[in-house]
Amino acid sequence: KVKAVVLGASTGGPKVLFQIVRKMPKELNLPVFIVQHMPKGFTKSFAERMDGDSALHVVEAEDGMSVENNTVYVAPGDFHMVVESGKIRLHQKPKLHGVRPAADFLMESVARSYGGHVLAVILTGMGKDGAAGLMSIKEAGGYVLAQNRETCVVYGMPGYAVSSGVVDEVLSPEDISERIV
Repeated sequence: KVKAVVLGASTGGPKVLFQIVRKMPKELNLPVFIVQHMPKGFTKSFAERMDGDSALHVVEAEDGMSVENNTVYVAPGDFHMVVESGKIRLHQKPKLHGVRPAADFLMESVARSYGGHVLAVILTGMGKDGAAGLMSIKEAGGYVLAQNRETCVVYGMPGYAVSSGVVDEVLSPEDISERIV
């Protein structure tokens, strides 16, 4: 039984995230956590636009927020986001893989918080962010999806995760949406 969904994306991610989140039902009954590599100042408007286009409540995460079902938490630019004891925690530890926020920090914390009850998704983007976090989710018993090469702007992040052996299924964004629902 899935108790949380976590998504990581970079180059080309906003369009795909809109497509996926838009299809999630109002009563998903679990929280959704997103790291989209985006600079400070852009994640708030990104979350607001997604909120206006989604049945779920979408917010730019703030330190200390309680995690609630049917809410999508977007990591703010220039902050790493983690989940600890049912709360969102933000920090500014050094960049990981050259980025902050980093999907690895979020995914590792979600694995610790939810164990094997996580559905993780790695989407289009440069580099290898997310693969180590996905490994944590797999080791805890969670399930991992990756966006297929054909629909990625850049296949770096999903490609690295696939080559690392941590991905259960490689799917198009439409099929990812269906799988989540």
